[in-house]
Amino acid sequence: MTTSPPDPEPGERRLGRFTQWFRQRPTSFEFWEVLVTDERLLLCFAGESFRSMLLRADMGERTRRLLDDASPGEALALSDRNVAVPLSDLRALRLRSGTRTRRARLTLEWVGADGRESWTLANTADGDEQTDLLDRLGSCEPLSHVECEVETPRFAFV
Repeated sequence: MTTSPPDPEPGERRLGRFTQWFRQRPTSFEFWEVLVTDERLLLCFAGESFRSMLLRADMGERTRRLLDDASPGEALALSDRNVAVPLSDLRALRLRSGTRTRRARLTLEWVGADGRESWTLANTADGDEQTDLLDRLGSCEPLSHVECEVETPRFAFV
């Protein structure tokens, strides 16, 4: 994991937020929110649910509400599982649009202490793909070096 750098200056501005995404783990689903500021990308852990149908629930609603008004420093402090990636280390933000049979996927790539790292998150059932956000981020000056790409599958069942 990437260790979190110290909090940047108080003037750090939020550029956008990818909300209602999850990461599939062997026994659970981890819910994540992705905040993009003019200094860094913040991966904010929102909750976890077990894969069993009896125990499955989206446990991220409380944290999502807290992140609505949180500063980047406050957001990072909400969980010790949160990760901060300086924008200078960020290499790519890729969004593959969903189809009738597959959820949208958001892939984040950066260079960390252990070399190149990548996370792929899937959109929750209630989530919006947020392609407009990725398009807007692609034209922001702080992300000019980052590959921002929206991929639309050619077939509805792919």
